[in-house]
Amino acid sequence: MAVARPGPAELGFVEAAPAWRLRSEQFPSKLYAPLPDRADTFHRGLFLFCCRVPPCCAGLRVFRNQLPRKNDFYSYEPPSEDPPQETAESVCLQLKSGAHLCRVCGCLGPKTCSRCHKAHYCSKEHQTLDWRLGHKQACTQSEYLDRTIPDHNFLFPEFEIVIETEDEITREVVEKENESEIIESMGEAPEEELDSMAKHESKEDKIFQKFKTKIALEPEQVLRYGRGIAPIWISGENIPQEKDIPDCPCGAKRIFEFQVMPQLLNYLKADRLGKSVDWGVLAVFTCAESCRLGIGYTEEFVWKQDITDTP
Repeated sequence: MAVARPGPAELGFVEAAPAWRLRSEQFPSKLYAPLPDRADTFHRGLFLFCCRVPPCCAGLRVFRNQLPRKNDFYSYEPPSEDPPQETAESVCLQLKSGAHLCRVCGCLGPKTCSRCHKAHYCSKEHQTLDWRLGHKQACTQSEYLDRTIPDHNFLFPEFEIVIETEDEITREVVEKENESEIIESMGEAPEEELDSMAKHESKEDKIFQKFKTKIALEPEQVLRYGRGIAPIWISGENIPQEKDIPDCPCGAKRIFEFQVMPQLLNYLKADRLGKSVDWGVLAVFTCAESCRLGIGYTEEFVWKQDITDTP
C-alpha cells in the first residue's frame, strides 16, 4: 500500500483468521506503507503495539522501519503469489540460536518445568497458567509437547487486513440520505420542536454524527490510511492540537498517516478475561520526512481518543 500525497483514504478490512494465534498478550499491527518516490523506503513498515490490560493502554507504542529494495534482510525479488503448501509441522518453540520460547506467550523462556524439563516459560505466572490449563495432564507425553502449542484462549487472534480505496460520494448525497432517514424516523414532529433540537445540537453531536456518516458507507472498516490527510475523530473532546504532537527527533514535524477504528475491538475479543482494552480512535503520526534510519527502528507517535458519553 503506497500513498505519496493526500487523497482518498484507503480502508482496511479484516479478511480471515488463520488457524494459529498470535503468541502475545499484545496486539501488534503491522502496516506495510512504502513511499513510491523514495528509494530508501522501498520496504517501509509501521508497527503498532497495545497491551490488552487497560492500565497499559496509556503505553501504546508505534515504531517505523524502512529499507531500500536491496538489503541484507529481504529478497530483491518479490515472493511468489502462490500460497505455500500446508505441512504437518507445527510452530517451533526453539530458535535456531538454541534459545527456547515460552509455551504461553512466545517470549524467551529461560525457565523450565521441573518435572519434564521440556516445557519452557518466561515466568512462574505463565508456568502456573499452563499447568492448570493442560500441562499437568500432558507433562509426561513428550510427543505431545514437541508437536502441540497450547491455546490458552487469551492471546489475540491474528487476521489479515485487506485494503480498498474509499469510494467517493458527494457530501450532498450523503447529507440528503441522512436527512431523509432523520425525517422518516421522527415522523410528524412539530416544526418548532425540530428548530429547538437544531439549536441545542452541540459540537460534540456534530463530530460524532460526522464520524458515523463517514463510516456508514463501509461499516466494517478497521483501519483508515492516508498519509497527510486529516483523521476523522469520534469525539469533540481530546482532539490533539499541533503542540500536542511532538516533532520527530530529526527535527521534522509529524503528520497523520493512519488510524485504527473501534470496529477492530470486535475481532480482537479483548474482553475474554474481563480485562478489556478500549478506544474510540488510535491515530498514528509519523515523521513528515520519513527520516533515514539505517537498519534500525524509530518510535513514532500515537494518539488515543476515547469514546465520550454524550447526554
